[in-house]
Amino acid sequence: MADSILPKGFRVTPIAGALGAEIEGVDLSTNLDAATFEAVHRAFLDHQVIFFRDQNLTPEAHKNFARRFGSLTIHPYVKGMDGHPEVVEIIKEPQDKMNFGGGWHSDTSFMEEPALGSILHALEIPPYGGDTLFASQYLAYETLSEGLRDLLDTMSALHTAKAEYGRQGHSAQKRSSMDIENSVDDTPVFEHPVVRTHPETGRKALYVNGAFTEKFKNMSRKDSLPLLNHLFAQATREEITCRFRWTKGAVAFWDNRCVQHFALNDYHGHRRHMRRVTINGGRPT
Repeated sequence: MADSILPKGFRVTPIAGALGAEIEGVDLSTNLDAATFEAVHRAFLDHQVIFFRDQNLTPEAHKNFARRFGSLTIHPYVKGMDGHPEVVEIIKEPQDKMNFGGGWHSDTSFMEEPALGSILHALEIPPYGGDTLFASQYLAYETLSEGLRDLLDTMSALHTAKAEYGRQGHSAQKRSSMDIENSVDDTPVFEHPVVRTHPETGRKALYVNGAFTEKFKNMSRKDSLPLLNHLFAQATREEITCRFRWTKGAVAFWDNRCVQHFALNDYHGHRRHMRRVTINGGRPT
């Protein structure tokens, strides 16, 4: 694609060796032309998580950009904004002890068709802390031994929201500014391959996470944990991660099909206000 057809100043700059790139010269509040959208899409696939600074997004503009990639998710447990059910307000007040997303995970892997990606916009950030970490699940898989890769290629695992959104779940704990519903009935369980093939890039990625993966198919939780814990550690090794320091107006867009993320909870006594839109995906294969 010729640079001349892209906006002036369009630039993609990697922020780490494993994944992550910052994009300049794009206003996400506008209706991106085909060439610019394709360049953003290409960067998303190449770098797995992309970042934009100084974006002024209304809820409607936020949704419009996300819809360029697919239909939008309404979270089954977290109430969206009034009038914008697809937009989740992620707020931690100064008095709150727990944050939202404070553990390594892949968004909505507990659903039958997990999310394609999530787009997070920073409205108010603390004076320090609150960074988000991302980990490449391509590299998590590719750096395993050949024998273990061959074994995992044949395995499936069961994912559920029970540990997070069940009656005693971590994310279902009360927060002063978020409406998160505890699951009254048993949370559903869905089977996904332990290794999934990305539908657009064709690369294989490890697909288990500590928040939502309960056990391997046809195995007990007890028998599953030794290998699962090994994979959870493999999935989040420092050398396959990047770290993003938020600024007001910044946007992060990550690919849940090949990325895990972790919101750090190191800004107690300060307010943090983000908005997230999540794009529907398909059944992992």
